[in-house]
Amino acid sequence: MSAVRRLLSIIFAPLARLAIIVPTERAVWAIAGLAPVALVIAATAPGAWVIAPVLGAALLALVTLDALLSGRNTGWDIHAPADTEVGQPILLAVTVRFGGGRRKAVTAALACDPRLAPGGRVTFDLAPAANTPGWRGESTITPTRRGTAEVTRTWLRWEGPLGLGARQVSYPLEQAVRIWPDLSPVRSRDLQTFLRNAQTGLIARRIRGEGTQFEALSEYEAGMDRRRIDWKASARHNHLYARENESERNNQIVFAFDCGQAMCEPVDGLPRIDRAVSAALTCAYVALKGGDKVALFGFAQTPQLMTPFIGDTRAFHRLQSAAAGLDYESAEPNFTLALATLTTRLKRRSLVVVFSDFTDPTAAEIMVESLGRLANKHLVLFVTMADAEIEDIIAAPPADIATLARAVTADTLAQQRKLVLGRLRRMGIDVVEAPWEKIGPQLIDRYFIIKNSEMIG
Repeated sequence: MSAVRRLLSIIFAPLARLAIIVPTERAVWAIAGLAPVALVIAATAPGAWVIAPVLGAALLALVTLDALLSGRNTGWDIHAPADTEVGQPILLAVTVRFGGGRRKAVTAALACDPRLAPGGRVTFDLAPAANTPGWRGESTITPTRRGTAEVTRTWLRWEGPLGLGARQVSYPLEQAVRIWPDLSPVRSRDLQTFLRNAQTGLIARRIRGEGTQFEALSEYEAGMDRRRIDWKASARHNHLYARENESERNNQIVFAFDCGQAMCEPVDGLPRIDRAVSAALTCAYVALKGGDKVALFGFAQTPQLMTPFIGDTRAFHRLQSAAAGLDYESAEPNFTLALATLTTRLKRRSLVVVFSDFTDPTAAEIMVESLGRLANKHLVLFVTMADAEIEDIIAAPPADIATLARAVTADTLAQQRKLVLGRLRRMGIDVVEAPWEKIGPQLIDRYFIIKNSEMIG
């Protein structure tokens, strides 16, 4: 099929590049203005009816002449980045060159994947370029979903000096923009400064005094934790000695993503799953700096992916590539199948960070049961985003019956949500619930608390 498409594009490319002549809005208004004149001539001097078609023909000739005076298109360039990140603005630019003629206005449009622009269309108003020949137009867009977005076609339209006639041409395009997960939190100055401290710096240092891995014995001093006293060694030496342990590294951390319907709902313009991926990759980078191993797991109705464990920051790009492959599915996730599959693949106790959301009480019940079975063997951290829309509905003043009914329904959903999260906490599952912009920092804080408490190993 690709060979046939290429052959057809070669055959019809010359025809596609032929500029057609079209009237402008000004010409249409001029034609509409001639209609009353024709009616007046027909009513007052029927014998002079020939004047009306002569005026119409003259206007059409003027439109054609004006379009021809605009010159011809000799080339164009589309400036688009090959790679970008979801939620980050990018700049698209179109540069068009003309041969001869004079132009009053030039416009362009691009047909693209809806991931790049709402409705799959981007329009440009071009102006004469300052330092280069031709006309140039720019537009800033923000990708809303991960994946490969294709720019398939462009339209160019330029008006003559009178603004009555225009020439229009269409070109096929084969340009792709790869949209990756957002890593701007990883590149932030605050995080990079934080990672330079003695505990999570570039050089792995041994940290004594905490952890479960024995490092050395030292004389007991006032202020030390009495639980660290090694009574057998103290009895042999007739002096109190305390154990110094090394902080555990090489822990296994799995970030599990629910890619179902609830996580595909937007929050502040981006799907929840993309917000979750950004927060998880940020925490994963910190964990790799701390000497732990990280893997990603994605699921919806069936498991989507399971990456091998990565233990080096130089391989962080593999996690980014895997996260870019997480698909969006408008279906309820199968927690039973997904978490059972994850349990069978984990050979040792790990920290499993589950990103999910819920609205249906029945689905929430199945999720709680599946998380409970997972928590019997592993340490589970459940991460969900606070729903600001529900909170706004609850806080809205009851101006009418409809607003009051929405507030009561929203409050019921909020109470059900609290009950589900309360059940998870009682089962020993740690829960992080926060607005999406605070999920990343709170997740990192919770990771360090868990790591320092030696609860993973």
